[in-house]
Amino acid sequence: MATGTNVGTKGGYTNGNTDRVREILSWYESDNPGVKTNLARLLNAGRLGGTGKFVILPVDQGFEHGPARSFAINPAAYNPNYHFELALAAGCNAYAAPLGFIEAAAARHAGEIPLILKINNHDVLHDEKDPLPSVTASVADALRLGCVAIGFTIYPGSAQAQIMYQELREAAEEAKSVGLAVVVWSYPRGSSLSKEGETALDVAAYAAHIAAELGAHVIKVKLPTQFIEQPEAKKAYENANVQRATLAERVRHVVQATFDGRRIVIFSGGPRKDSDEAVFDEARAIRDGGGFGSIIGRNSFQRPREHALNFLETIMKIYSGELA
Repeated sequence: MATGTNVGTKGGYTNGNTDRVREILSWYESDNPGVKTNLARLLNAGRLGGTGKFVILPVDQGFEHGPARSFAINPAAYNPNYHFELALAAGCNAYAAPLGFIEAAAARHAGEIPLILKINNHDVLHDEKDPLPSVTASVADALRLGCVAIGFTIYPGSAQAQIMYQELREAAEEAKSVGLAVVVWSYPRGSSLSKEGETALDVAAYAAHIAAELGAHVIKVKLPTQFIEQPEAKKAYENANVQRATLAERVRHVVQATFDGRRIVIFSGGPRKDSDEAVFDEARAIRDGGGFGSIIGRNSFQRPREHALNFLETIMKIYSGELA
C-alpha cells in the first residue's frame, strides 16, 4: 500500500495517504467520504503534506481589525492575490479568508491550494464586550469557490455564545452534508472573563473542547498561559496535578481536552512579533506538546515577502523535525 511522498512545494499533494493521514482520518468515524476527502486534501497539501502537521495562512484581519492595522506595514498585502501567492510559495497546507478576499483571486488559483472560507466575521467599529460575529458567507459560497472547508468563529464566554453555538451547529450540519470540513476559531472573550482569562489554560482547554463537542474537524485556539481563571477549575488542576509550567505542557493539555487528541488542534500565531525566534520557540513548544501546527496570519503577511517565506520555511522545518 502506497505511503505517499510530497510532490512539490507549491500547494502540491502527496500521492496517496500516509499512515499518519490514515490514522487522523480514522478519528472522524461519522463523516462521509466527501468530508474525509477534503480533510485529506488539507493534510496532504504543501511542504508538510502527509506529516499530519499544518501551517495555514489566515487573512481575515482586514475585516476583524481594519485594513490599515493589518496591511499598512506591508502595502502589497492590500491585494488579495498577494496572500494566495504567499501561501502557495511558502507551501502552506491551506489559505483561509472571508468571502471577498477569496472571491478576488480564487479563479486564477483554482485547484492550486486548499481554501477555507471564513463564513462569519466581526469588526471593531463597534467592539462590544460580548461579541457576536455576523454570518457573512454561506456553505453554497464555499462550494462555488472550490473550498475544502468552512471556517467559523465562536467566542466562548460571550453572553452571545449560545447564538454562535446554534449558528455553528446549523452551518456545520449543512457543510458536512455536502462534503466540506469544518474549521472552528474558538476564542474565549466576553464580559464574564478577565483579560488574563482569555488565554488562561483552563479557559483555552474548555474552548477547544466546546469546539470539538460542536463538531469541528479542525480547531484553532490561542496559546495558553499558566493562569487559571475559574476557581473550581483551579481545584481540579491542583488535585489532578496537571502539569502546566511549560508551554509544551500546556499545549499537551489543550490537545488532550479535544477527545484525548483525536481532533486536529492548531494554534494562533497572534499579533506580529518582531522576533522570529519568539515564534520559532512557540512552534517548538506546539510540536513538543503534540499540537498539529500553526495558523499564522499577521506574523506572515506583515513581514516583507522574502522574509515571510524564510520565516514560514523555518517553522515548517521545525514541525517536520528537520530543525530541533
